[in-house]
Amino acid sequence: MAEERLWAVVDVARGMAAERGLAQAARAGVDRARRALGGSHAAISVWERAPGSTVPPRLRVLADVGESADGEDPPALVAPILVHGGEWGELRVVRGREQPAFTPEEQAFAPALAAVLAAGFAQYERLREIRRLAFTDALTGLANRRAVDHALAEALRGHRERGAVLTLVVCDVNGLKRVNDTHGHAVGDRLLIRFAGVLSRAAEPLPGALAARLGGDEFCLLAVEADPAEVERAAAEVCRGAAALELSEGVACGVASTGAVPGRLRSGRRLFRLADAAQYRAKAARSQAPVVAGRGDWERVAALPPAPPGGERRAFRGRERPPPVAGSG
Repeated sequence: MAEERLWAVVDVARGMAAERGLAQAARAGVDRARRALGGSHAAISVWERAPGSTVPPRLRVLADVGESADGEDPPALVAPILVHGGEWGELRVVRGREQPAFTPEEQAFAPALAAVLAAGFAQYERLREIRRLAFTDALTGLANRRAVDHALAEALRGHRERGAVLTLVVCDVNGLKRVNDTHGHAVGDRLLIRFAGVLSRAAEPLPGALAARLGGDEFCLLAVEADPAEVERAAAEVCRGAAALELSEGVACGVASTGAVPGRLRSGRRLFRLADAAQYRAKAARSQAPVVAGRGDWERVAALPPAPPGGERRAFRGRERPPPVAGSG
């Protein structure tokens, strides 16, 4: 019996480790816990507590498996799931009305299974926090360059497979060096944080759009399967919002869409270069509105040599910039 219990614990741990998402891992773990305890139904619930709320916490079912037991008081086992020393949730295993009650040995074994589940959930929380830190800009709270790379790679798959439209807005905050030199880097950082808020608010009407800080004074907005005209309107809101910020000299915004590219786009570098071409024109003209890349920009960008892979942003987007041309494309 002890060996069977040991293998049951190993089975629960393996089942959770094989899954990638929290909900999937919870379902795999609770199903194995149900079988280990001979239950007809089992559920893992998590405590939900609203920060600063006076409303008592409530349990929300994260995953459940099996058939719900009939009857008012079926045999049940409940074991708390403790993560980082706090009560994270609970494991509940129920037997059918015709099944025997849980033995004292089974009641003693349930907390061991709950502890294995807790270890799995703690690992997922650590991984989620690592991912958050890896994909978030520490200053502004926006996505960072790494997050943009991942999102763009996924978006390009959709573009190549089904023609999904990608639209990219590249923004450079004007005058940041002057603010840093005149008022100090702390004031410059506050300007960047306020601009990040402007960019986030402008992105809200675009479902799934990613607002990011690429580094320094450089930001971007990536929209997938959104109407390019809607993205252009969002970019115009960014320009207006940036101009209204204290100590701001506005922002230069370039907009590029796969609609300006003949055929299917194969590389995210090309889209960044195209948006850069438009952004360069906006900066050169001191434009207070976004500049949209056109077919002429694409022809010049396509003629540039390939950019070096990876690393620093300007290497990613290409060190050469097309010369400014008249008009806004």
